[in-house]
Amino acid sequence: MLVAVTVSALSGAAPAAAHQPVILTSADASPARGPLLVDGTVSYAVTAEVTMGERRGFRFALDDGDRFAMQLLIPDEAPGNRLADRQLPRVTVIDPRGRKTRLIAKERTEFYEPYGRRSYLYLSRVERAAVAGTYRVTVAGRSSTPVVAVVAVGYREVPGDVRR
Repeated sequence: MLVAVTVSALSGAAPAAAHQPVILTSADASPARGPLLVDGTVSYAVTAEVTMGERRGFRFALDDGDRFAMQLLIPDEAPGNRLADRQLPRVTVIDPRGRKTRLIAKERTEFYEPYGRRSYLYLSRVERAAVAGTYRVTVAGRSSTPVVAVVAVGYREVPGDVRR
């Protein structure tokens, strides 16, 4: 199921976009152990399936003048779309200066991804000027039910480099 979600998320965070897929596994238990998205302006769909107590992590780099752009989505299907906000995965981003940002579920806006023919729910979107350096992202499960989280990073539809 996780692979199917990621494949359908290739265009998942913006209409007519082709986000490069990155799948997090249990080996990616922290940002330091997870992949590095070399250029965080490139659009990626980072997918993690988590349950309570599980964590997944990755990193991405931005330069001065770049735009920090992230969205948190889940597939619009049971069981995830039926969970209370407090049960949905928690995404925490730590910028190069140590400032924490949480992608809080503030919305449940429907988004139909036509290429994979799948519906998603936007839970949170953040966009602002970037701080140069490496960002660390943690996805933490908060439900005993497995939930797929898709963290969309970047905005440029070009091939990107992922280092493991």
